[in-house]
Amino acid sequence: MKRKELESALQDAEGFENPKIGLEQYVTSPHIAACMLFTIENNFGDISGNIVGDFGCGCGILSIGSSLVGAEAVIGFDIDSEALNTASVNVESYELSNLDFIQCDVTKLSDSYRGMFDTIVMNPPFGTKNNAGIDMKFLKVAVELSNNAVYSLHKTSTRQHVVSRAKEWGYNASVLAQLRYDLPATYKFHKKTSVDICVDFIRFEINK
Repeated sequence: MKRKELESALQDAEGFENPKIGLEQYVTSPHIAACMLFTIENNFGDISGNIVGDFGCGCGILSIGSSLVGAEAVIGFDIDSEALNTASVNVESYELSNLDFIQCDVTKLSDSYRGMFDTIVMNPPFGTKNNAGIDMKFLKVAVELSNNAVYSLHKTSTRQHVVSRAKEWGYNASVLAQLRYDLPATYKFHKKTSVDICVDFIRFEINK
């Protein structure tokens, strides 16, 4: 599937009905999702025929995209039941049968999932003042549970910290692209209609 075809297909996925600021719920755009998944598959072959985990899956756009690209099976994890309900409705509308969703705190996923996933994709919360470091907690769990690679988005301003921490943990981190994350006005306190955030798309290679 071509990138533009994938992006077009993902346009039909519904987003958060009642986004929660405490969970930093922002929609991953079809454009960014398609760019991520197209790169993962065409440059590394890490989706087609693989078991994929989507950590902090929200309404399921990366899960659905992974399925459309040819994943053998996809499991999405999120703490919010409302988001998972939307994800399930989205999956039904796409008539996909190889996806499951599990409600849980990703940062507390147990070792029982170790070795289950070939590839993990995620757009984790970046970490607000009240949620500082949450992106690294997501990443630590992901690299420990993946067999092959983790693909994640992180604010470009934190690149040095993210890459150095991954190295400390024993994983190779490669910045595949720097993206413009168009953050739409989602909450009442937002004054602008949208804000562009520079975001790194990073591949973490698992050597086991």
